[in-house]
Amino acid sequence: MVSAVLFRQFFDSESSTYTYLLASGSGREALILDPVKERVPHYLQAIEQLHLKLVLAVDTHTHADHITGLGDLRAATACVTMMGQFTKAECVSAQVRDGEVLNVDGIRLQAMHTPGHTDESFSFVLDPAQPRAVFTGDVLLIRGTGRTDFQNGDPEQSWDSIVGKLFKLPDETLVYPAHDYKGWTVSTIGEEKRYNPRLAGKTKAEYVAIMRNLKLPDPRLMDVAIQANLACGRPRTAA
Repeated sequence: MVSAVLFRQFFDSESSTYTYLLASGSGREALILDPVKERVPHYLQAIEQLHLKLVLAVDTHTHADHITGLGDLRAATACVTMMGQFTKAECVSAQVRDGEVLNVDGIRLQAMHTPGHTDESFSFVLDPAQPRAVFTGDVLLIRGTGRTDFQNGDPEQSWDSIVGKLFKLPDETLVYPAHDYKGWTVSTIGEEKRYNPRLAGKTKAEYVAIMRNLKLPDPRLMDVAIQANLACGRPRTAA
């Protein structure tokens, strides 16, 4: 768990999605990462009970396996909705640029463009001056990596994002992904360097070959979720 920060990790069992709520403390402004539409009442309950004011809701990328809660949270709280600068979701209130630091009432997150799973994927580094944690979206998972076979994904970009960017963070940096399918809740950069079976001891060419031969079925909701998420999970007329 991230210490000295009010931190809550939520799990959606239908899509195996992690959502993260962060604030400097009770009664403070808060931000949320990768919310799921069906879980919005749960987040709002936590926000109310922790006496928080939600001011920012962020998606790390356009998800293909669930519908985002960005639009519903904006309607309920008047928060700013945000994605990375390369998103095609015109419904968001703002876009964040690579290297930009978000500051929400003392919570500092530096945006890092980490394409590979999708071409517009971003990760977010907590306290970039002395990195404590990184929220990796789907590009780096715990003992795995996000698939690269749709939404302009690319295994070479995935390798470059992980090895060339995320693995440059200190080994003790906590890793919080947007998904987990095996029961892991947190890892570290050092652990993933040593034990991630797709990366540890592998060359870039070996990694690319692995990713190009996964032959996974499409996510169950992909045809619905992508279009819905380009509208922030709400009807386009209400975006």
